[in-house]
Amino acid sequence: MSLPTPLQAFSSVPKDEGRGQAGITPQGEPMTGAQALIRSLEDLGVTDVFGVPGGAILPTYDAIDDSVGFRFTLVRHEQAAGHAAEGYAVSTGRVGVCLVTSGPGATNMVTPIADAMMDSVPMVVVTGQVGVASIGTDAFQEADIVGITYPVAKHSYLVTKAQDIPRVMTEAFHIAQSGRPGPVLVDLTKTAQNEQMVYSWPQEMILPGYNPVTKAHGHVLTDAAKLFAQSHRPVLYLGGGAMRSNARQQVEKLVQVTGAPVVTTLPARGIIPDSDKAVLGMPGMHGTVAANGAIQHSDLLVAIGARFDDRVTGSLEDFAPVARVIHIDIDPAEIGKNRHADVPIVGDVGQVLDDLIPAIEEAQKTWGRPDLKPWWHLVDSWRHDYPTTWEEAPDGSLAPQWVVKTLSDKADPATIWVSGVGQHQMWASQFVDFEQTRSWVSSSGLGTMGYGLPAAIGAAIGTQDDEAPRPVWLIDGDGSFQMTSEELATAGQMGLPIKIAILNNSVYGMVRQWQTLFYGSHYSQTNLHDGDAEETGITGIPDFVKLAEAYGCLGLRAFTEEEAREAIDQANQVNDRPVLIDFRVWKDAMVWPMVPAGASNDTIIYKPGIQPLAGIRPEQEEQEPREQTGADRAAMASDAAGHMKK
Repeated sequence: MSLPTPLQAFSSVPKDEGRGQAGITPQGEPMTGAQALIRSLEDLGVTDVFGVPGGAILPTYDAIDDSVGFRFTLVRHEQAAGHAAEGYAVSTGRVGVCLVTSGPGATNMVTPIADAMMDSVPMVVVTGQVGVASIGTDAFQEADIVGITYPVAKHSYLVTKAQDIPRVMTEAFHIAQSGRPGPVLVDLTKTAQNEQMVYSWPQEMILPGYNPVTKAHGHVLTDAAKLFAQSHRPVLYLGGGAMRSNARQQVEKLVQVTGAPVVTTLPARGIIPDSDKAVLGMPGMHGTVAANGAIQHSDLLVAIGARFDDRVTGSLEDFAPVARVIHIDIDPAEIGKNRHADVPIVGDVGQVLDDLIPAIEEAQKTWGRPDLKPWWHLVDSWRHDYPTTWEEAPDGSLAPQWVVKTLSDKADPATIWVSGVGQHQMWASQFVDFEQTRSWVSSSGLGTMGYGLPAAIGAAIGTQDDEAPRPVWLIDGDGSFQMTSEELATAGQMGLPIKIAILNNSVYGMVRQWQTLFYGSHYSQTNLHDGDAEETGITGIPDFVKLAEAYGCLGLRAFTEEEAREAIDQANQVNDRPVLIDFRVWKDAMVWPMVPAGASNDTIIYKPGIQPLAGIRPEQEEQEPREQTGADRAAMASDAAGHMKK
């Protein structure tokens, strides 16, 4: 037998071959490893599993029958299983679970695993693997999925013995949802699935060295409280970690105590209601002028579960140039990774804020509460002068921003909003009013096109058994939607009342926007021709209405605002099957505001020719002038956009 490579052999199962055998007879119920996996999922409280069967995982699927304690959702592609599990996890707060086969089934899970890792989504992925004797022989459908996913998973297991399955699953779930949440891979050999073992529960975990810090230690809370007391231009910069920590109440209390304005990154939308006057919207590349201006002029930036992503910071050296930084994050690797933290606080956001808020209140008793009225006057002036708006389509087609705003206005406040990736994702984040937590599901860090439909399925399944099921609206682009459109079969057969809004501009919209601004309007390979219309009727491949109908869904189409309103109203009344609306929108609509990649956020373009923050410097000591390549790039983008508009 060929020996496995080091990565193939990677496992945290005990190396003692005799454990549980020599001298110690396990007590419990005899069964196969496959049956033990199913029993472990039941004992872990799993209610939903997503997957696709295959040869190497077939013993486990054979153990799934009508008596199992969870619902199994058969998707049409393994990648969709992963994204459905993500949507389920983000919308419910529970661990998403996938069950797929080896080889191509496992490699199709790589993108969802990487996506979940970037967005800190708790997920356990069980993959089948060839038998132990075949590992390293290039057997049929063998792939070293542990080695492949090692850089993009929180942890990975290779299970070769049936007796280890219950303990490994216990550990996998604990790791996935504790500390900074993330995806855990359990690669289950066919040998382990077929072996006999003795099942018992609960299991003792063996996790030496894994002890996530949840509470702040030392004097950092006092240091942070002092900075709040000294700050006259504070900003609370909320990231996805605040959402994962379920810290809404603590964040709202912090806003009340400090009076500071709030900016929310893409995955943090809805952490506190958009109707709260403290919320300035999203910062960064397509953020609001007020959010970017507040950060750039702040003297104290409080990063809460955020990682200073490049789409937020732009030019990192120009980001919040005079601000002192308090950074709160449960992952110590994020502290100081991109931006130096004057006060680094490692811990769970909710627990840290529970302890920090009383410290701030004590500091205010000693030094008083800073007067933030001048700061709010400046911030409110940006918010008033540069609201998020849009340009009507000159060709009479629908403005995509208007469609999103209308969807939001007509939706149930409890709606879960899901998006694919592209322009429509940014418009959704800008024009949907988020009032509840766990109401926004999107691929943020990895930016995975095709994420939307399966994630919407996961969100719908995760909440459909609630006392008051939450409506689910998917806002997608015609390009992003087609990457996983086969999952209409899953949604249609299950009768899930998902509402799908396709902003059909017949192009890869975000790529086209960049081609317009930075590549001389050379539209290389971005025209999809799936929304073209001729005098003789509707053309385009595919016809989305017919596609929806082919999968048992209701298909609608809207060219005008009146047709759009009627279609939205009709969709909101349907509760027994998916509804897809093909909104025909202007292909040259752009996402504004915009900060060109790598440029300073000071160069934000509100709309062509208007850069509200350019040349306005925050209060600071005089510095030597230096080259501003980012500003040059922003000016080029602004000029190009202005030329296109003319």
